[in-house]
Amino acid sequence: MVEIETLAAQDPAKAQWKSVTAKIDELFARWQKHQHEGPRLPRNEAQELWKRFREARTSLETQRKAFFAELDQVHRDARNRKQELVDRAEALAPRGSDGIPAYRDLLAEWKATGRAGKKYDDALWDRFKAAGDVLYAARSEVVARDEQEFGENLTQKLALLDEAEPLLKETDRTKAREALISIQRRWDEIGKVPRDQVKPIEERLRKVEAAVRKLDEEHWSRNNPEKKARSEGLASQLTGAIEKLQREIDDAGAAGDTKKVKELQEALDARKVWLDALG
Repeated sequence: MVEIETLAAQDPAKAQWKSVTAKIDELFARWQKHQHEGPRLPRNEAQELWKRFREARTSLETQRKAFFAELDQVHRDARNRKQELVDRAEALAPRGSDGIPAYRDLLAEWKATGRAGKKYDDALWDRFKAAGDVLYAARSEVVARDEQEFGENLTQKLALLDEAEPLLKETDRTKAREALISIQRRWDEIGKVPRDQVKPIEERLRKVEAAVRKLDEEHWSRNNPEKKARSEGLASQLTGAIEKLQREIDDAGAAGDTKKVKELQEALDARKVWLDALG
């Protein structure tokens, strides 16, 4: 009695219903055996105990039915959702490899969808996976065709990169720019390469282009007329100040004023540093 009432009092959401059902059957069998083989109880007491046992068993049966009814609804909703995903996946077939991004989105939705019951899950997954296999097979065909059609183009562009990458260390901007222009012209004339190689080789060429562009930018920064004029004006001022300070140091030294000589020397050294920085 205590055992079945304890079962009935547990949280239905945490119950392992397969084992609970087996336990109910075991307890009922023990009850019947006790009725036949155990000591006889007064009629009223026996009826009261049976009433409590029956109520506990009925409560458990009600909980079990409610649990499986809810589970069936969850499975039904998941089954309907997965059936919809299968239909959408199969509809991507005409798009070939271009349908792969959409298929991946559907796969993410599939993973977020609950279980539909093993029988339905396996069958639906087989169809969903087969729809994806069609798309990936189409992509494999595209890759193979590209490899065959554009493989020679890739070889030619890799040779151009071997020619271009030494420009990363080139310091003559005119030479670097002329070489790069020649490489870019031939690069465009070669044409397409296999799809999976486009990004790697383009990134290598962009790196060379950036290095050559930096040489130009540094050249124009150094030779900007306005900046150059300002720099020359400041250099002239600093040169004049240095000459003046040097004369003052000579005069202070002749007068024996060591303190002033030290102060003037510090000012002179600072201006020489500024002049050196102007180049």
